[in-house]
Amino acid sequence: MAIAFAHLYDLVGRWAAETPERTALEFGEARWTWRELDERIRRSAGALRAVGAQRGDRVAFLEKNHPACLETTFGAALCGAVNAVVNFRLSPGEVADVVNDSRAKMLFVGAELLDVVEQIRDRLETVERVVIVGGDADEYESWLAGAEPIEVAAVGEPDDCCLQLYTSGTTGLPKGAMLTHRGIGAHTSAVAEEFAMTAESVSVVAMPLFHVGGICYAFVSLLAGARTLLVREPIPDAIFDLVERERATHGFFVPALFAAFMQTPERAGEALSGMECLVYGASPMPLPLLERCLELLPVDFHQVYGMTEMAGVISALGPQEHRDPERRDLLASAGRAIRDAEVKVVDAVTLAEVPVGEIGELWIRSPQVMAGYWGKPEETALVLEPDGWYRTGDVGYLDGDGYLFIRDRVKDMIISGGENIYAVEVERVAIEHPAVADVAVIGIPDDRWGEAVKAIVVPAEGAEVDADNLIAFCRARLAHYKCPTSVDLVDALPRNTTGKVLKRELRDPHWAGRERLV
Repeated sequence: MAIAFAHLYDLVGRWAAETPERTALEFGEARWTWRELDERIRRSAGALRAVGAQRGDRVAFLEKNHPACLETTFGAALCGAVNAVVNFRLSPGEVADVVNDSRAKMLFVGAELLDVVEQIRDRLETVERVVIVGGDADEYESWLAGAEPIEVAAVGEPDDCCLQLYTSGTTGLPKGAMLTHRGIGAHTSAVAEEFAMTAESVSVVAMPLFHVGGICYAFVSLLAGARTLLVREPIPDAIFDLVERERATHGFFVPALFAAFMQTPERAGEALSGMECLVYGASPMPLPLLERCLELLPVDFHQVYGMTEMAGVISALGPQEHRDPERRDLLASAGRAIRDAEVKVVDAVTLAEVPVGEIGELWIRSPQVMAGYWGKPEETALVLEPDGWYRTGDVGYLDGDGYLFIRDRVKDMIISGGENIYAVEVERVAIEHPAVADVAVIGIPDDRWGEAVKAIVVPAEGAEVDADNLIAFCRARLAHYKCPTSVDLVDALPRNTTGKVLKRELRDPHWAGRERLV
């Protein structure tokens, strides 16, 4: 499915011309054909143009999953403008920071989140108009209905930004990654092929649309011409019912949602076993959980590794590798680079490419790459090399068959006694202890070794975690220098809105008043 297109709108325009009366999108009880979706998008573009939206302007969208987010994204792109989708889980102050950073003149806000905007209205520096989406006070539908649909050609060039997504901010303030028509086109085409998605597929979009795994996965579904089922919130029972009722074939869920599915394995088996393709990513899948899923569900599993800056997926582990008895080690792999993507491993100091099997920083080159961070040329220059390579900040290695193994973030690596320790490697062992439900491994100050390894553990329900026993468990499976020397117990690990553990919050109390050496 190597379909080239020059503009984001082509994702919808193609099917509106070829199969206008087929169902394109469903949301709750509402359904739209490709013809209807296309008209709503062109009305959105007309309404934006009527209020002066120009090429390069930003609008902002703050709401839980709603079709209006997709319509606004495509409508803005038709005008040459850009939708900056805001994380609805942020605090009011953080929402203000993101909206101000985007310089958006219009803000679309869900009725459920209107209170957030009211709290920060006097802090919004550029917003001239707020449009309420949904609820009793809905303004969006009348705003759309009162507009004339655009009939002219789309505005913009393939390398123009057409979507602005904000990084998750685990190591600092979110940055607006500028995704282009060309980059999104390269991603959607390659990933639709990877997942064998076609116009006969029925795809569940449950990830939030502010996340690259939500909106860019929706683009994959649209490019394939599949029937797209947009889920407002990822509630397991509701997803089970939806999958059964609509006979869904494809779905992308984060590991935390698979863990929730496995709380009711019989129900999960009934609902999900008929699907063709289940995709997981955005955070590591604990091996015990993955093995339970593989045993329960006779479905093609795909693991994906990617990032906002690459419009989503950059490598994938396919269904055959998931069930290969000769290569069980591949369950810890992020798979191989997708079509048109290159991966190399670089020494973080010399910047020289390292040999196969040696650990270093992962660099990626692909037509999917972002145009840069909005308004941040210095930060863009830190990650984008002049020859097109993107520095991921992730540490890992490639094996002789081209499989990628992620070990850690560069900033999360622990250096103890001169040895590099990758927290993910320790976490993968510790999570297999029967008393451990969740775990994060960090480095804390140590006067002798520089850093010592600490495990922060959420006990399994009804279990007691004995620190000495857990340390001994790790030492039986890892080199001693990699193992925790101390264990803290907590009720829950701090996570950002996409499920990634906020290790900075765990480390900071231990490093207060000290200058970290790494």
